[in-house]
Amino acid sequence: MARILVTEEIADGGLERLRAAGHEVDVQLGLSADELRAAVPGAAALIIRSATQVDADVLRVATDLMVVGRAGIGLDNVDVAAATTQGVMVVNAPQSNIVSAAEHTMALLLAQARNVPQAHTALVAGRWERSRWEGVELVDKTLGVVGLGRIGKLVADRAKAFGMRLAAYDPFVSDDRARKMGVELLPLDQLVAESDFLSIHLPKTPETLGLINRDLLLKAKPTLRVINVARGGIVDEHDLAECIRDGVIAGAALDVFATEPTTESPLFELESVIVTPHLGASTREAQDKAGDTIASMVELALSGDFVPFAVNVNAAEANETIRPFLPLAERLGALFVSLAGELPPVLEICTEGEIAGYDTRILELAVLKGFFGAISDEPVTYVNGPQLAKQHGVEVRDVNCSTSADYVNLLTLRGGEHSISGTFTGPRHEQRIVNIDGTPFDVPPADHMVVISNDDRPGVIGTVGTLLGNALVNIADMDVSRVEGSGTAVMLIAPTAAIPAETLEELRNAPGILEVSTLSG
Repeated sequence: MARILVTEEIADGGLERLRAAGHEVDVQLGLSADELRAAVPGAAALIIRSATQVDADVLRVATDLMVVGRAGIGLDNVDVAAATTQGVMVVNAPQSNIVSAAEHTMALLLAQARNVPQAHTALVAGRWERSRWEGVELVDKTLGVVGLGRIGKLVADRAKAFGMRLAAYDPFVSDDRARKMGVELLPLDQLVAESDFLSIHLPKTPETLGLINRDLLLKAKPTLRVINVARGGIVDEHDLAECIRDGVIAGAALDVFATEPTTESPLFELESVIVTPHLGASTREAQDKAGDTIASMVELALSGDFVPFAVNVNAAEANETIRPFLPLAERLGALFVSLAGELPPVLEICTEGEIAGYDTRILELAVLKGFFGAISDEPVTYVNGPQLAKQHGVEVRDVNCSTSADYVNLLTLRGGEHSISGTFTGPRHEQRIVNIDGTPFDVPPADHMVVISNDDRPGVIGTVGTLLGNALVNIADMDVSRVEGSGTAVMLIAPTAAIPAETLEELRNAPGILEVSTLSG
């Protein structure tokens, strides 16, 4: 059972799911920065939304923290780099509010086109101002989409139904993919110059901060209207207000602001501006999905499983072919450290067979998790494994090998003079160690294993069995392989418990025994 600190409102369904899994859900809302630093020690998980600031100071005192879960998309309030350094996984719920955000974008676009809130305010105040709030049609107007990701694509799909011409700026989208969406890709300057409506759908990064500014808006038609339901700060609010006031563009509709919450902005003084208080994800459906998703992601993180929405894990999602190999990869990593006896300068991770046709970066992370977890006093996760490799001077190479003739799939670790291979065999798809340093075996991996090189003559196996039996060590699995042309053989033994040091010494001194090595995984 782990303690999960929740500092903002999360849908009850997600919290109940975590409680049902046996975790202690500690809900403390509205914490100040000092109160958060006092509350987070001892928590294995921290669940937040957009208001809680998880900075380096918070992470520094969160010595037991394994995962930060953001119930939503944006991560402006989480120091992801500091979390990565500490091995803390950061997860979000990127799919939870995309429909709500796209629909709110369309609501603001329509409200801006038809002056809906202004007309409403006038009428309820007793003024019938029909001619003053004349609007414009969307049909045949150009919608410029800045950022053609998940939400941007949904907005484009919905705008298409209104008969709008669709154009976009996104350097990460190919012309072919855009064409299939019915969208014309343009440089940003040209997009602004040709658009009647400009909708922002970018993450907030140092590169996008202040992207929509006066210099850019001076290229626009005077009829341009800007909509931002993405992140505050991407649009320079002072420049935007100045351009609207000067008649450079016609208006704007914003749901997000550089500083939130806020009740003061030069934009609020302009009647051609529509604003909402960050309502893009504020639907019941989105909140339920975010709560359920983040609960699921946190649960996976706490169990040590692969987390699909981990933002600081450099790997693609583990598909159904790759996923079963994650625990095997982690165990091979731990066994290899014992086998090598030291950190190799280069660690090769070789995949053969069907798995070699997939993105195997997650297997590399699982190997490193087991590899450094076997020698480190600090928690090792999918997050900080690559950093530990860099710190220890271990170069990690993913090698896509030729298809194995003996196995459907094979995973091999190589470094220095040593290698170890594992796969799954049999109808029950069981883990097997199938090769160590070039010698074939067929033994299930275990927490404690021993490799014994010996003279290939009668009686040696009996000697080993007798010595282990005298020490009350039972053999769960064992395989023996002859080394061709050498007169020697190698035993791989998986005992049910660690072999005492004195028994290992007896084995090394027994007649016919050449070498004894232990593997711990």
